[in-house]
Amino acid sequence: MEIKDIVVGVIGLGMGKAHLDAAISLGAQVGGICDIDTEKMYKIAEERSIDKSRTFTDYKDLLALSEINTVIIATPDSLHRDMVLDALAAGKHVMCEKPLALNREELCDIINAGKKSDKKLMVGQICRFTPGFIKAKEIVSAGEIGELFFVESEYAHDYEHIISADNWRAAPGRNGVVGGGCHAVDLLRWFVGDPIEVFAYGVHKMLPCVPYDDTNIAVMKFNNDVIGKVFVSTGCKRNYTMRTVLYGTKGTIICDNTSPEIQLFKMDPETKKVSSKPEMIPVN
Repeated sequence: MEIKDIVVGVIGLGMGKAHLDAAISLGAQVGGICDIDTEKMYKIAEERSIDKSRTFTDYKDLLALSEINTVIIATPDSLHRDMVLDALAAGKHVMCEKPLALNREELCDIINAGKKSDKKLMVGQICRFTPGFIKAKEIVSAGEIGELFFVESEYAHDYEHIISADNWRAAPGRNGVVGGGCHAVDLLRWFVGDPIEVFAYGVHKMLPCVPYDDTNIAVMKFNNDVIGKVFVSTGCKRNYTMRTVLYGTKGTIICDNTSPEIQLFKMDPETKKVSSKPEMIPVN
């Protein structure tokens, strides 16, 4: 399917607004948008010249449109399972925001439905498409820093001003590891594969309005003598980052998802020494 043949429907216009704009910028057609906040939805529709007849408060009405062949689901996590299953049953390709589900049972339901369908099912693990991480992956795959032995990633994001006790992000079963830390975990899996052993700790000091730990750290063991660490905090007092460091036998990469460059330290093959200043590698 070419991009011009994609007729997209977007369900949920919080994060979904960015998905909508991306689809439009790439040349896809907009078949419909859906949100329970009609004021926001109508404003977005007007700004993007989407006819009001293509706006819906019930996602099933959007799914009923035969011309829509692709659906983007960007709703609160607890709604993902039913919406994905209904969209696949309606014969749509589906891109669902992460986390795909909040528990193993719901996740298995979605995966099984995807396997039974002839449509594409994708979860929004965007780090695999982030320029800095792609460049780091290329450098690692080329062997420039040798064999990896330690990898670490973090999801540091202060939720204090975007969360409250009645917010969907504070719902039981939802937490920072599932909501944002899944990016950091998936990133390490992309570089070194699935971990074979994991242990973790958590503390709850920064966000009293939520029922779960707001800071977690996990230590992982991978195959091929690689160990790793993931740090997740949704209450830390710092700027948002997904800083990632990849340590190899011949060098080190420091990268994140917000910088136009990554840092590369490489060992000189003759002197066996590493420069005190990294080589700055553009990511675009």
